[in-house]
Formats: sequence, structure tokens, C-alpha cells
Amino acid sequence: MPLNKYTTNRLIAGMANFLSTALTPLLMPTYGVFLVFWVSVLCLLPYGTRVTHLLVCMGITCIIPLIFISILRHFKLVKDLHIEVREQRLIPYLFTAVCYGVSAYYLHYWHSPQWFVMFMAGSALTVLIMALINLKWKISAHMAGIGGVVALVYQIHVQGLSAFNLMWLLCISVVIAGALGSARMALRRHNLLQVLAGAVTGFLCVSLTMRFFG
Repeated sequence: MPLNKYTTNRLIAGMANFLSTALTPLLMPTYGVFLVFWVSVLCLLPYGTRVTHLLVCMGITCIIPLIFISILRHFKLVKDLHIEVREQRLIPYLFTAVCYGVSAYYLHYWHSPQWFVMFMAGSALTVLIMALINLKWKISAHMAGIGGVVALVYQIHVQGLSAFNLMWLLCISVVIAGALGSARMALRRHNLLQVLAGAVTGFLCVSLTMRFFG
């Protein structure tokens, strides 16, 4: 039995919401750190060491900013946890950028490779640039986040830092980024230009910092 238009629209909206939640910007650094520890040469580190650093980075870059945004919401300084209102994004973005910077320092303190530290520093730079852009124009934070992860996979691949051939993973990450961009437009959160601008911002910030400072 063919699906009617209403059912199809609900299915598309459900898939788009799932992608937006699973690939929320605050989780992108965690996904990135996971990839570093499981597909790069750092996969040779002891399992306990990798898990510990992953959880610490997740706490700094995801849990703490989420708690901060929840406090802002409690005091009605932001409308919702997704911060859909552009004018309400400045303070959460600046706080998140600081958290990313702290995470970069944490990785540096534990003598992580410079390219790994620069991934997190590039993520912090991405958020700072988004904060500035959002003063005048709404840019997609989701796409900036996934753009940074694509850049990470690309740099690990081209710099010979991978534990195995990552071409397949790079292709998958690009497809996922495309799906996420489509989801954000399907939900009418962003237009095509805002989606592309977010992806390019995240990719360039992470890629350039890893390439020239890592």
C-alpha cells in the first residue's frame, strides 16, 4: 500500500529530527576524539587510556556546555536547548568555544600529538567565527560541526596518520554530512546557503589548523 503524502512528510521529518539530534554540534568533538583514538595511529594506545581521554573530552566539550545552556534556558535567556533564535546564540557560543579551548589544553597537557590538539583548537576557532557571523546572519552550527569532523578524517588520511585506509570512511562522512544538510533544510532550520557556509567554515577551520599548526 503506497504511503500518503502526510505519512511521507512525517517519516521525512522524523528522520531529519533523528539526524539533527544524533549529530548535534555539541557531540561533534566527541565523535572526532573517538575517531582519533580508533582509526588513527593513536589506536595503539591502551584501551583504558583512550576511553578515559574520550570521556574527559566529552565532559568538557558536551556535558558542561549542555549544563550551561540548560541554566540559560532556566533563566529564560535562551528559548530552547537547540538555541534556534540567532540573537540568543552569542553567549552559548562563546562559552562553548572556551570549553573547546580547555579541551585542547587538556590534550596538550597530556602530550597528545600536535595535530590532535589542533583539531580541538580548530573546533574552538570554528565556534568563535560562527559567533561573529551570527551577530548578523544565521549559520548552520550542525554543518560546521560535521564539516570539522570531515576535515579531521581527511587530514588523518592525507597526512598518513591513519591506522588503515580511510578513503571509505571519508566517503561515508561526506555522505552523512550531505544527509545532515538535507535534514536541516527539510526541517526549515536553514536554507542552502546557510548549510553550505556552515560546512565550509567547519571544514576550513579544522583542516587549516591541523595542516599548518599540527
